[in-house]
Amino acid sequence: MITIVDYDVGNLGSVKNMLKRIGADSIITSSRDEILAAEKIILPGVGKFDHCAEKLESSGLRDCLEKKALTDKIPFLAICVGMQLLTKGSEEGILPGLGWIDAETRKFRFEEDKYRSLKIPHMGWNKVVPEENNPLFEGFDSENTKFYFCHSFHVICNSPENVGAKTNYGYEFSSAIRKENIFGVQFHPEKSHRYGFQLFQNFVGM
Repeated sequence: MITIVDYDVGNLGSVKNMLKRIGADSIITSSRDEILAAEKIILPGVGKFDHCAEKLESSGLRDCLEKKALTDKIPFLAICVGMQLLTKGSEEGILPGLGWIDAETRKFRFEEDKYRSLKIPHMGWNKVVPEENNPLFEGFDSENTKFYFCHSFHVICNSPENVGAKTNYGYEFSSAIRKENIFGVQFHPEKSHRYGFQLFQNFVGM
């Protein structure tokens, strides 16, 4: 059973529908007991960083998530702003992130003139190049893998070992991050058709 965390933020229904398409059982819940019983967890997130951080803190679920991810070490997938919450914090706000991964969230800044015409947010399909030995991207073709993005802020990892995949938008940034059993993706796999389908299949198979 895959548990999708409901803290009043994120594309919960879209994620559940994609899991249903691949035949995976899932529940959307804000119950501490159900989260503590989870075999795998997905943490979605959309909107502003501080809004998501505040909602997560007020949900009272942080200690449950920390137990499952950091102590029990079950597979844990965070999506979009959910991935940004894994970092220490974001330039978008003042509240701290979970700090599970040594990384920070920064706004896109295009210093070179040739890139200043690029629009923010970074929205639409873009190429994703996975790092080697990342089980979340097992079976993907690194030359032809694309996912759907919608974000103005991106993650900077302080250690290369936490970079799970890279994407270029004016410059290279981490479009996926990882640490042991914890995975984050900046893009929306639930909106990425066959690529998202395969990524969720890989997560379910962990």
